[in-house]
Amino acid sequence: MASSALMVSIALLLASCGGGGGGGGGSSTEAPAPNPPANPGTGNGYPHAAEPIGTVRQMYDGVLTPELAVSTYRNIDRLFPTRTIDAGGTPYALPPAATQLTQLRFVAGTRDYGLDEFFAANRVAGLLILKDGKIAHESYQYGNTQKTRWMSMSVAKSVTSTLIGAAVQDGLIASIDDPVVKYVPRLKGSAYDGATVRDVMMMASGARWNETYTDPTSDRRQMLEAQIGQTPGALMTLMSKLPRAAAPGTVNNYSTGETQVAGEIVYNAVKRPLAQYLSEKIWSRMGMEAPANWWLDSPNGVEIGGSGISATLRDYGRFGLFMMNDGVIDGQRVLPPGWVAEAGSPKRLSGGAPLAYGYLWWIPGWRSGDDGAFYGTGIMGQYLYINRKEKVVIVVWGAQPQPTGAGLPMVPFFDAVVGALQGAK
Repeated sequence: MASSALMVSIALLLASCGGGGGGGGGSSTEAPAPNPPANPGTGNGYPHAAEPIGTVRQMYDGVLTPELAVSTYRNIDRLFPTRTIDAGGTPYALPPAATQLTQLRFVAGTRDYGLDEFFAANRVAGLLILKDGKIAHESYQYGNTQKTRWMSMSVAKSVTSTLIGAAVQDGLIASIDDPVVKYVPRLKGSAYDGATVRDVMMMASGARWNETYTDPTSDRRQMLEAQIGQTPGALMTLMSKLPRAAAPGTVNNYSTGETQVAGEIVYNAVKRPLAQYLSEKIWSRMGMEAPANWWLDSPNGVEIGGSGISATLRDYGRFGLFMMNDGVIDGQRVLPPGWVAEAGSPKRLSGGAPLAYGYLWWIPGWRSGDDGAFYGTGIMGQYLYINRKEKVVIVVWGAQPQPTGAGLPMVPFFDAVVGALQGAK
């Protein structure tokens, strides 16, 4: 139920679609030397290709300057080798809505905030709001444009979950109740032996994991170091050595390593790269306007299942529309019937404990929870929110220098947007 603490005051004004917003982007004179491009030609025609960037360790340590954070987040394809997610055909049209959302007020905690305060507190680098498949708000900050590719961080986890659904629809994964080791035999005898694909998508394999981003001794940072090493198979070696902390299905423990296992499940089931499969099933068919990139664990290796997609603001929005449309493109089903509702609904562990989590999608509380909404999120402020009942998709790019803990809470903002757009066309 909507909380009385979440009383929203909204002003909807007619205006042209917002395209630009000023901002303090640009290059930092204190930046380290730019990393060499991981892939020849990634800079072709890209407006930010010559900017200095930081290192991936600086990102996870939270020590980038605000300016360098912006230039790094829109150039993450220079941090690691990537594989291209090819677009195709005519872009899926995103016409402007007749009613534009230009002002918004919402309550978070004990305070009332406006849209400008939200942008400043959360260092919003881009915001796209779609209602009924039409643009009700689009704005860019810090020098970003419609051509900018921005990092997904853990929003990629939700994409990997969706590819598991596509593989089920294609008959390449027989069931999400299949054991993990059926698709990743390398994990036989490990903490993942006995866990199912479903367990992995609920982050409930039972494998022990410490996700602390800023702790150089954490499992998450060990995974990052393995990725930096770019040795084929190193990430699965790391995952195979994890001890078991709980029986499979009994405890939810947030783990980016778990989503690398999910990526390996897809890779081995479909017998082709995740980027290629994503292009074949969704990116090219949904009319994305630009190619995207996806980090690899090693040159020509496996995609990072929990991070590393870099795409335009509108294409993230189109992915949200794909989910809102129940995984159907041009009348053809890409995801199994009921998959979206199942993936985007709260789960229960085998002992009955409830989770505000689906299949690598987060489940909000407040009004959004009543609507059956769900969202993907990534550190430094990335969000993809989908409300199928109200036909609203929201994409937020964040440029927060710290991995976590900054900015205003997002669910009150999402609820305010949905409330503002009710009845709008």
